Amino acid sequence: MTGRVEGKVAFITGAARGQGRSHAVKLAQEGADIIVVDVCKQLDGVTIPMSTPDDLAETVALVEATGRRIIAVEADVRDLETMQAVVDDGVAQLGRLDIVVANAGLASDGDAMDKMSEQTWRDMIDVNMTGVWMTTRVSVPHIVAGGRGGSIVLTSSIGGLRAVPNIGHYAAAKHGVIGIMRSLAMELGDKSIRVNAICPTNVATPMLLNEPTFRMFRPDLENPTVDDFIPVAQMFHVLPIAWVEPEDISNAVLFLASDDARYITGVALPVDGGMMLK
Repeated sequence: MTGRVEGKVAFITGAARGQGRSHAVKLAQEGADIIVVDVCKQLDGVTIPMSTPDDLAETVALVEATGRRIIAVEADVRDLETMQAVVDDGVAQLGRLDIVVANAGLASDGDAMDKMSEQTWRDMIDVNMTGVWMTTRVSVPHIVAGGRGGSIVLTSSIGGLRAVPNIGHYAAAKHGVIGIMRSLAMELGDKSIRVNAICPTNVATPMLLNEPTFRMFRPDLENPTVDDFIPVAQMFHVLPIAWVEPEDISNAVLFLASDDARYITGVALPVDGGMMLK
């Protein structure tokens, strides 16, 4: 089956690499034109390497290779004015807005809640939760104005459904995303705008596969590697996997964005290899 979002326009945040890039390419392959943003710089206090302008340029090239149009802007999801300008301009150029994927997020050093710095907490909440709200805030009026309904998909996490030690700021933000999703689903249902959340397990992206993550999960080792991390990651799942691939999440996003899910709203969908069973 192809063309499941043919002729539609999707706005995707955090699309320079990882899951966001995969979502952009998948939706473009299925017929959508794309508006994307990513911060494309290292944020103060975040030790895990973040996206770059070159990453965003690669996303543009991959989408253009599908034959679809793409508008890409370096923007911070915490900047409401800039986000509004990006979406307004994108809709002016592409003519409509049907799909929103609020995917942008960051990972940061973990710590116990009673030891975490204020800046670490604020950065996580501001990007991973408030940034999701801002994304919907600037997008919803355009979908409503189109009068055709639409689909909004928010990236939460298994960490939005259960407790996760030493990354309580991340769990709090991702729980908040599910609250945003449920509220929006109630508010927008009469306009045929569906709102759902994806709750991934570990995903093989730079946010997961990095030295700080390896050290967090293998504090018993001085210099843990990905091979040291794999056995621990496998223990989280019922299926015999350590993580899923970005495309596995994109397949779920495509389903929720398409008419195949036309009566699904208010759902927090795990893509978790059975993690929630443990």
